Amino acid sequence: MAKNLSHQQLNDIADEFGTPVYVYHAERITAQYKKLQKAFSNCSARFFYACKSLTNVNVLKHIRSIGASIDCVSICEVKLSLLAGFKPEDILFTPNCVDFDEILEAKELGVYLNIDNISILEQFGNKFGNTYPVCIRLNPHIMAGGNFKISTGHIDSKFGISIHQMRHIERVVKTTGLHVIGIHMHTGSEIKDINVFLEGLEVMFNTAAHFPELKFIDLGSGFKVPYQPGDAETDISSLGEKVTQAFSEFEKETGKKLEVWFEPGKYLVSQCGYFIVKANVVKQTPATVFAGVNSGFNHLIRPMMYDAYHHIENISNPAGAERIYTVVGNICETDTFAWDRKLHEVREGDYLVFNNAGAYGFEMSSNFNSRLKPAEVLVKDNETRLIRKRDELDDLLRNQVL
Repeated sequence: MAKNLSHQQLNDIADEFGTPVYVYHAERITAQYKKLQKAFSNCSARFFYACKSLTNVNVLKHIRSIGASIDCVSICEVKLSLLAGFKPEDILFTPNCVDFDEILEAKELGVYLNIDNISILEQFGNKFGNTYPVCIRLNPHIMAGGNFKISTGHIDSKFGISIHQMRHIERVVKTTGLHVIGIHMHTGSEIKDINVFLEGLEVMFNTAAHFPELKFIDLGSGFKVPYQPGDAETDISSLGEKVTQAFSEFEKETGKKLEVWFEPGKYLVSQCGYFIVKANVVKQTPATVFAGVNSGFNHLIRPMMYDAYHHIENISNPAGAERIYTVVGNICETDTFAWDRKLHEVREGDYLVFNNAGAYGFEMSSNFNSRLKPAEVLVKDNETRLIRKRDELDDLLRNQVL
């Protein structure tokens, strides 16, 4: 397992590149990928990095270099992946609620297509018949995930075609001659219980009989990573054993050998990331002590949007006395990163680091309040390199017609 970056390394990066700054540790991504490979080494498995979690092209290039494929949810993610060197046959396009023209554009680029509604399925079948293979995203009606906002497999979810519409799917496939080579599901994110995956796999196996040309079953992802000391995580080793056994039994019963595909995003990049900010002000009120930092939900929205926990450390004063702070941002909204958090004494000018900030951090950032987006830095082979410059005023004005 790759070691975490030290406080000294993070302090040096903050001094050199300024704050706020996102830092990514390439070797940690590699270590996570190797864990997946080891867990599923006894079955035919492919891993498509869910790049919506972090799309910096330098990170994508590293992920390609370690052997992963890539999952995209927009046509621009597809184009970024091609730019990063991924081959079309290593790219899976899994959009939802997009215009048919976007599907056509992806088809022309030669990538795998994952279709998640009957309307598009029918349009594609009428236009192309069996000349281009497709995957169908199904909704298994399984409630799972860390909270409702990141649960995508329940009956009220917009994602996928309901398994109760299988007869409709079959009619479209039969009428248009669609060449269906894969079926897909994704029940949510931060799933601790591996039985959720096995329950979904049972649904997929029952569905597989409807598609004689099937080559793979895509189980999505949702693997949980620990966000605080002692936090639970998905037991990847046990999941690998059980999935391998299930596919082996399926092959014995049906005579059909299928691949299993996964789409890990947060699992690969969350723990590689650090977000370093500076304490602007320590503000005492009758109720609490605020540590106000030079960032906000414009840079890291997960705590406000999902009530997500990020472990915070004072890397400028790691030996200071512990005190209790409410860590807040500089945005003109309630942007509280953490309530009543125990930290080593925070002084104005200290660097604080948010751990596990690699996934859905910079990727969900904005210029709200006309604040500038932060820089991004990659640490690889003990070398530190700037991979995205900090925004400047010109970036706020770009595309405005003056």
